Amino acid sequence: MNRTTRRTFLHTSLAVAGLAGAAALASPAHAQGDYPSRPITIVVPHAPGGAVDNTARLFADKLRDELKQSIVVENRAGASGMIGAAYVARAEPDGYTLYFNASIHAINPLLYKKNIKFDAVKDFAPVSMLAQGALIFSVHPSVPAHNVQEFVSVLKANPTKYTFVTSGFGSAGHLGAAQFLHEAHLTGDIPIVLYKGAAPALQDLVGGQVSAMMDPMLSSLPHVKAGKLRALAVTGRERSPLLPDVPTMRESGFKDFEFYSWYGLWAPAKVPAPILKKLDAATAKIMASPDMKERLSSLGFESAYKNSADFAKYIDSEMARYQKIIDAAKITVE
Repeated sequence: MNRTTRRTFLHTSLAVAGLAGAAALASPAHAQGDYPSRPITIVVPHAPGGAVDNTARLFADKLRDELKQSIVVENRAGASGMIGAAYVARAEPDGYTLYFNASIHAINPLLYKKNIKFDAVKDFAPVSMLAQGALIFSVHPSVPAHNVQEFVSVLKANPTKYTFVTSGFGSAGHLGAAQFLHEAHLTGDIPIVLYKGAAPALQDLVGGQVSAMMDPMLSSLPHVKAGKLRALAVTGRERSPLLPDVPTMRESGFKDFEFYSWYGLWAPAKVPAPILKKLDAATAKIMASPDMKERLSSLGFESAYKNSADFAKYIDSEMARYQKIIDAAKITVE
């Protein structure tokens, strides 16, 4: 190869290498621009059939239509939702693995400080807050109380006879029950029995094996409507249109009592900003649609959309509030 040929070959090689390098640099941006180009998986860290799972599947159907891409809901239950959360925290931050959970995601790190395998704040990028729903405070019909104050009197008169039940340690229902018992000066007197899911907890409540429960309307309302449970109160600021004759906890003498189970969408930390923005925009559109609002309302929820930045601030404020409840009620992990 003569000098001229070598020079031509060198220039050609450098040009090809430069084009390859430019293509390599451009490919991530190109991939983000095409997002989503393949199916998205939404991880639900709870068993099928509960309030979180049902709400996630309702949202996934709408997101599928909005993004024109397949959405797969995958249940990875266990350890109060922490198995699924840990899986998403380790996932590639490319927007194809998302995480749908309730307020328990902000509660777990306050309870499991010593053995949690991820950082609930730093390992996740909040996409959007979606919805919230008040809880129903219900009792088995055999309980001789028709309102909250009567129930407090019943508990104080015979504390060993009654038990609370909750669908999971650290759930909204667990903290709601703990806050109620604390404000009624009954902490330590009435046990809170922990179940692995709403279905078995409600089964025993309907069967009379346990006495009372705070639980999302989606799972408890059918039993109340059927007369299998008696609703004493709802935990929202206002009465529910689904139970207009049932007072709020505030109306029942607990003036600062307001508790919601809220639902949100997260991605792994470091997800590219354009993908986060696209998901947030899609979520905003979905949660503003009249059809979505109507369907949520029929299940006892309301659209409570917050964008990524506002959702992050809301999580911080809720964690501070939950910490106060945990400290006051002396909730600890055994």
